[in-house]
Amino acid sequence: MDTMRDRFITVTTDLLEQDPRTALVLADISAASFTEARAAHPDRVLNVGIREQLLIGVTGGLALAGLRPIAHTFASFLIERPFEQVKLDLGHQGAGAVLVSALGSYDWPAGGRTHMSPGDVALLDTLPGWTVHVPGHPDEAETLLRHAVADGDRNVYLRLSLQQNAEARAVEPGRFLTVRSGAGSAAVLAVGPMLDTVLAATEGLDVTVLYATSVRPFDAAALRATGASDVVLVEPYLAGTSNNEAHQALADLPHRVLGLGVPREEHRHYGSMAEHLAAYGLDAAGLRARISAFLGN
Repeated sequence: MDTMRDRFITVTTDLLEQDPRTALVLADISAASFTEARAAHPDRVLNVGIREQLLIGVTGGLALAGLRPIAHTFASFLIERPFEQVKLDLGHQGAGAVLVSALGSYDWPAGGRTHMSPGDVALLDTLPGWTVHVPGHPDEAETLLRHAVADGDRNVYLRLSLQQNAEARAVEPGRFLTVRSGAGSAAVLAVGPMLDTVLAATEGLDVTVLYATSVRPFDAAALRATGASDVVLVEPYLAGTSNNEAHQALADLPHRVLGLGVPREEHRHYGSMAEHLAAYGLDAAGLRARISAFLGN
């Protein structure tokens, strides 16, 4: 199976061929994979080098010029390092772009803290109007990328990961998918690449499992439709990032929310991705223990 990043490269190359409005801005990361596309479209495939603030500035300029630009690099360099430019050159100017990240919270632990970005979605939550997609499979990444590029002039963040589920789901941008129905009053929302682990962790538990590949806007209607008063959110980034969204969705109803994800504390032993997930309690055993304790099972 290809990775989400592999699929991004293939689909973006295709979009550059098909749509003269599509542009791509890089900051060295993945540049070698777009050598042919850059030769074919030198005016629409730009590599600014290791200058992430410039990456976003150029992206905003292309958007203001009428193009639909895609900006791509690692999450920590795409959202955190140039955040002022994301806020001003895109949001403040009313310029719409598609930001596509690679790596994420724990994809390449050997890269160290500089290459980890568990706070990216929470940071974007401080800005108005962003759409955020978190696919869990390359096929879903393709669906969401094509939708994002065609989605008018909205600002869209597509968060890709090396962690992925075994099979793709028939996802619909902006909507949660019910993967497993329970008869009780508990729901677990699995975001993107956390779905397979959540399904394993909740096997035999009387819970409804929802699957989210679009987290902003938050599909409040789908959460309310479960009838759940106990809600567990399992996100592949900072724990609690979507807690307030769930609270707002159920504001007029008695409810409890448990947010599970990457902790604020920094883990300095850079092992494998699987080891980091276990250390965060985001493997199947860790999730089952915490979900069961919360639900009183």
